[in-house]
Amino acid sequence: METYGLLALIVVMALLFEFANGWNDAANSIATIVSTRVLTPLPALAWAAFWNFFAAFVFGTAVAKTMGKGLVRLELVNEYVLLTGLMGAIIWTAVCTWMGLPISVSHSLMGGYGGAAVTKAGFAALITSGWIKPILFIFLAPFIGLFVALLVTFATSWVVRNQPPQRVDRWFRRLQLVSAAGYSLGHGTNDAQKGMGIITAALVAAGALKTYEVPFWVIISCHAAIAGGTMAGGWRVIKTMGQHITKLNPFGGFAAETAGAVTLFGTAQAGIPVSTTHTITGCIVGVGAARRLTAVRWGVTQRILWAWILTIPGAAALAALFYLVLGR
Repeated sequence: METYGLLALIVVMALLFEFANGWNDAANSIATIVSTRVLTPLPALAWAAFWNFFAAFVFGTAVAKTMGKGLVRLELVNEYVLLTGLMGAIIWTAVCTWMGLPISVSHSLMGGYGGAAVTKAGFAALITSGWIKPILFIFLAPFIGLFVALLVTFATSWVVRNQPPQRVDRWFRRLQLVSAAGYSLGHGTNDAQKGMGIITAALVAAGALKTYEVPFWVIISCHAAIAGGTMAGGWRVIKTMGQHITKLNPFGGFAAETAGAVTLFGTAQAGIPVSTTHTITGCIVGVGAARRLTAVRWGVTQRILWAWILTIPGAAALAALFYLVLGR
């Protein structure tokens, strides 16, 4: 009975994590479309939340499998590792959201999961090869997003080069609805799978599942939780992403969101748990840099960068502390 009570608590905490994920990452989904005034905040949040949830019916579970069984050896950990890992990730995410920092919620979960696992069983609990791609993409994802955003910006600039500015603005206000939907779809599939991976790992560890296959109820629950968090909206983070990095117009917003969607679709299919925050930040910087380097507020990006660097060790330290208090 204790095992199933603990399992139920892990499921609740994982869904709370996904809610916090959507809360912080709402900025990623709607910052550009709000800052360009294509939609006001509440309709923008509803639009993003719908596509975050709809992603449950479009993509597979490759990222969930990487997160759940590709980072930590399940035979060396227990349910308390999963529980305290989630606690570390949730606390770190909540604090950074309150501070207005667009962190990687994915990396907070990786840090929490890894920190609790190491506290339980030492570094032997980590699957070293499984951490290589996610850590590499801490650095690669922003640059891929930046590069794709530059390509989209230059390509669309060439397509509309002979059109009057008023017509271009009108077109891209409509097209930005499509690009925002595409980005939210990519965000939903990538980030909802993080919680799926943890819940499925807990089911396996508790003996409720014999093989690592993500149940459909887990898929739907995680997408519903992240959509709910998106509707809640982390307003301080939205302001940072939409207004403080660079000034965006509908043309730039379309380019940033399209580049972000392309990057996230590719990494989701490859099963790489990248940071959607890192990706869209790189895309926004790329759009600003396409105009001129001084269009980017580099002081703001440095503050964001420090939050990125500290996320994995910070969440790991919190999770380790929680495990020392609660673990067995």
